[in-house]
Amino acid sequence: MSGHAETPPPAAAHAAAFAAHAPVMAREVVEALAPKDGGVYVDATFGGGGYARAILAAADCAVIGFDRDPTAIERARGWAAGYGDRLMLINRPFAEMEAGLAEAGVNGVDGVVFDLGVSSMQLDEAGRGFSFRREGPLSMRMDGGRPDAADVVAAADAAALASIFRAYGEEKKAGQIARAIVRAREDAPIATTTALAEIVERAAPPRFGKGKGGVRIHPATRVFQALRIFVNDEIGQLTAGLFAAERVLREAGRLAAVTFHSLEDRIVKRFFAARVAERPAGSRHAPPREGPAPTFSLLSAKAIAPGEDEIARNPRARSARLRAGLRLAGPAAPAVVDGLGALRLVDVKEFRKGGAS
Repeated sequence: MSGHAETPPPAAAHAAAFAAHAPVMAREVVEALAPKDGGVYVDATFGGGGYARAILAAADCAVIGFDRDPTAIERARGWAAGYGDRLMLINRPFAEMEAGLAEAGVNGVDGVVFDLGVSSMQLDEAGRGFSFRREGPLSMRMDGGRPDAADVVAAADAAALASIFRAYGEEKKAGQIARAIVRAREDAPIATTTALAEIVERAAPPRFGKGKGGVRIHPATRVFQALRIFVNDEIGQLTAGLFAAERVLREAGRLAAVTFHSLEDRIVKRFFAARVAERPAGSRHAPPREGPAPTFSLLSAKAIAPGEDEIARNPRARSARLRAGLRLAGPAAPAVVDGLGALRLVDVKEFRKGGAS
């Protein structure tokens, strides 16, 4: 890919496209990546292309956008063509970043950004089944594949459902919600988002209090989050994506990750912690212990939160946290999942429509 500027889309079309999907913490992400002329950057969660556009506007560089959602890629092709060879779109999950870049003839990049979780566009499309606020098929698959959330709800026993809700949604009432789902499906299949939300609400009625930040949380919020994470293997994808980013980043390249819940943030935090830790210095009585050389330095000691103005404009940004690091010289650290806090339950592929395999 070339870093030479091509004619961008017309200003009005560009502004309208950007407004359709304003990315969370775009200014902070661009500052963390510090795009440079001639650089190559990966928008690992392309979605509506908000980060890609912001990066392309910041420097005469190139961006490669990954997304496993074919709808996102197809929707972007029209306006993306206006950037010429400065913007390449790849319909693959970011866990396959290394292979996708190799096939594109790219052997190293200067920055990678992850915007984790579900996109606003996916939430707003009832037919995708991500939101309990809109009636739609109970899918939640980012790639439109199977098995989906309806398959899991139909096939998993109460113990498995409770484990999913507890591990990926941190739902305190996981057991009673799971048992309510099993009872309800004996009467009729649970095929829509609103049907599942109603079952959850009856099983765990809302309290009068409010959640973090004074925002009232719907009883189905954590259950829907857990099912979405599970059917898309988001935790497995995240760990694989972080390892891939470490391998493809050049020295002085930058990695930025925007997370939206504690499970994601914990993994990103521990990923960086394992790679910036200094070796024990030793003492006069014992030589320093050998350990892996650091592969990153932190760009900020703590996670960065969005500003109050952004939260006022976009309430969905309230839980966002940005962590970023600078790639150091040397080979990537071993891709070891243990210690990252990446919970792994039964494989979603074990579920099939109408029952477990």
